Amino acid sequence: MAIQYLALTTLIVLYSLMFIGGYISAAGLGLTCPEWPLCPNGVMPSEEYLIEWIHRTIAATTGVLVISTMVASLINKNSDIKIKITSSLATALVITQITLGALVIDTKLHAVLVAIHLGIGIWLFAMVLLTVIFAFRISKISLKSTV
Repeated sequence: MAIQYLALTTLIVLYSLMFIGGYISAAGLGLTCPEWPLCPNGVMPSEEYLIEWIHRTIAATTGVLVISTMVASLINKNSDIKIKITSSLATALVITQITLGALVIDTKLHAVLVAIHLGIGIWLFAMVLLTVIFAFRISKISLKSTV
């Protein structure tokens, strides 16, 4: 049962990341924290960098959750190939997203990279959503086999 809630938590945190990322982009705050991975002043930035720092912290949390979900799907004996594929793709995409995020900051919000970052984010969301759906199917299959 833990994989279902891990996958669902991952989806919720990822959605939060996309929400705050959209806000940062729309509000023109993408370069408020001009260094990567940390903002000026280190781990705990000053107030002027807070929103971008929150975005990066949620991104790191999302990365850990996506990778954890993949590991859980790979070691779960009831996992079928679909959840293993979607969670593995999500892991590759989250690593790509973090790399792109760094490049977006490095290139001072190059428009093409920002657009690619958004597109990969949507693809990542789709893979995590499918992982959640497949995880809850594991639950149904497990329940049927115990009855």
